Formats: sequence, structure tokens, C-alpha cells
Amino acid sequence: MKRVVITGAGTINALGHDVATTLDAMRAGRCGIGQLELRDVERLSIQIGGQVKNFAAEGHFNRQQMTLYDRFTQFTLMAAREAITQSGLEFSGELAARAGVVLGTAGGGVSTWDDNYRAVYEEGKNRVHPFVVPKLMNNAAVSHVSMAYNLKGPSFTVSTACASSNHAMAQAFQMVRAGAAPVMVSGGSESMLCFGGVKAWEGLRVMSRDACRPFSANRNGMVQGEGAGVFVFEEYEHARARGADILAEVSGFAMSSDASDIVMPSKQGAARAMAGALQDAGVNLDQVGYINAHGTGTAANDKTECAAVADVFGHHADKLMISSTKSMHGHLIGATGAVELLACIMAVRDGVIAPTIGYQEFDPECALDVVPNEAREADVDVALSNAFAFGGLNAVLALRRV
Repeated sequence: MKRVVITGAGTINALGHDVATTLDAMRAGRCGIGQLELRDVERLSIQIGGQVKNFAAEGHFNRQQMTLYDRFTQFTLMAAREAITQSGLEFSGELAARAGVVLGTAGGGVSTWDDNYRAVYEEGKNRVHPFVVPKLMNNAAVSHVSMAYNLKGPSFTVSTACASSNHAMAQAFQMVRAGAAPVMVSGGSESMLCFGGVKAWEGLRVMSRDACRPFSANRNGMVQGEGAGVFVFEEYEHARARGADILAEVSGFAMSSDASDIVMPSKQGAARAMAGALQDAGVNLDQVGYINAHGTGTAANDKTECAAVADVFGHHADKLMISSTKSMHGHLIGATGAVELLACIMAVRDGVIAPTIGYQEFDPECALDVVPNEAREADVDVALSNAFAFGGLNAVLALRRV
């Protein structure tokens, strides 16, 4: 099997409109969660989120493009541009024919759905724009990235709720590792922070009204975010031959299904995914230094995940650093694993561990080193990125320092 490395990264999220700004915010423990700015916000019970502020799409896309790009597609294209530019790749000839793009999203064009439901049901309009369907479909972002960068190889969208981008990146990883493609562009994008999107999540009664405090005994729920993370996955020898700057190696992946409950997580399912990723990567327990946790800030998730970590790692669990960056950028649902992978890259490449901010009270059921409130310098060889979705669908990636 071929080795797979990351040679480009891009993002836009509540912490920043690019990777450098995002990582600076993670190092500083800065919070991007704040008051939502959207139509009819006063009708919402939940009025906070990790919203991308100061983003004017008109400054990046022309009028014709705007008729085709939902906000989640705009975010994807912004992140893809940064990642592909950093990689230094140009897609033409055989490379273009074989390279593809796999992205994750849970909701796709939620803003477009919301706007057009308003137009039909609230404003009484009998027609919508002819491009509504191409704008809202979940594969819109994949299609537009493939067209923008001449990616003619395997391209598709993965939708597994909160594990979407981890599952998508795993597919990209496996295709490059198997030799099916020398390069794959992968990650995820989400933009559910519109009235209908937030109102739907309110119904679950898992949302916090004030802050996301993963692993803290006084936590009171998750906070939604939005944005995108996109990466260039490249075969190691291909990257080395052209002198590419390698950010990290993707060394393993595993997925599992709880097969038990549509919303309650399973310790056994999470544990199988983590153990499987370690086995696939060929690393020992004591080689892992950091886990970017799913860490939503709900009691069910936090306690289950900590118990699963303890089961998998045994005595080494006490030596692990585990943090949830959702405390800073919110839960990006289908895109969350992609933005969180940046924290794993920062850990193995730069030796900086992003903190779990908002931590206030010790929880004996989460008695691990959760890197509370302040970033930490540490030497990390291997990092795991956890994603555990509604429906019991689990996806864990392993990154290794190069």
C-alpha cells in the first residue's frame, strides 16, 4: 500500500477565514462563538453560534456564480482555493484525469432550502429560481470544486451527519493508498446557521444558550457552527518527487456502526473505531499523544467518549492529551471533522495542542487530561481525530508526524 500525506490545507470558520488565522486562534484559546446575526433571530430560543462573520461572498464570486453557490458551497470553494494553492499542484493531463474530490456535508444547501420555503409559504410566491435544485443539492460543492480545478477523477459527496467529513477524508485516503488516484481533494463544508436550520436543532433540546463547555461538569449542551475545511491528500512519493511541503501523514482510519440508537452514542462503537484506526495505522497505544475529541459538550457524548478512550488506551489514557476545539468554533456538523483535523496537524507538525476552552468544573466521569483553557506545547508523534455521529456512525482518522 502507498503512503498518503497532506500537502495543502484550507479553511473558513468562526475562528478565521484561513488556516493561519484559525491556528493562531486555537493557540490563543480564542472563542469564535457569539451572538447570531440572521433573519428572525428573535424567534429563536438559541441565539448563539460559531458563525462566520465579516464574510462578503460578493467580494469572491461574481453575480452568475452567486446564483449557483449556496453558502456551504461558497465556504468549500474558499477553503479549496487555499488548500490547492498551498499544495502547488496544477491539474492537467493524466493528473487531472485521475485526481478527484470527496467532500462531506450533512445538510448541503440548507440556506437555499430556507430561503425558498420562505418565498413559497410565507411570501406566497408560485415560482422559485430555476437553479434552486443545483444550488441546494448535497453534491453541489463537490461538483463546483471539480469544475474549478479540472478534477476529472472519482468525485462524490458523503453524508453521515457529524461524521461526514471524516468519512469523506477516509474515502480519499483509501483511494490514494490503494493507488486509485495520486491526489484527492477532501474535507467537508456546512452552513446550517439560518432560521430553519437552528430551529430544527432546537427541537432536539441538546443546544446550549450560552457556551460550549466540553468535559466540564457544568456543561449544558452543544453550540452549532459553520464553515469548511479542505485538504489535499497526495501519494507520498508523488509529493516527494515534486518537493512538496508535507504537513502530516494520514496513517490510518477505521469506522464502525453502533447499531443501537439513533441519537444516544455507544461506548463500544466509539472504542471499536479508535482501536481500528490504531490497528490500520500500525501504531502502538503509547505512540499516540493527542486525541481531538468529538467532544460536543453534551453529557451523553462527553461521558461516553471518555469511557471509550479509557477502554481502548487503558493505563496510557492518563498520559494522553484530549481536547475539543468545538469549544472555540462550535459544532460544524458535517464539516466538523475537517476543521478539527487542523488541530491534529498542528499537534504533530508544530507540537502545539489546542485547548478545551470554557472548562470550569471537574467531572469524575471525564477524568482525562482535557487540556483545559490554555494551549500546550508537546512532542506528538501520532494524533487521532474522532467523529461520532447521530445514527451511531463513527469515523476515526490517525495522523502521523513526517
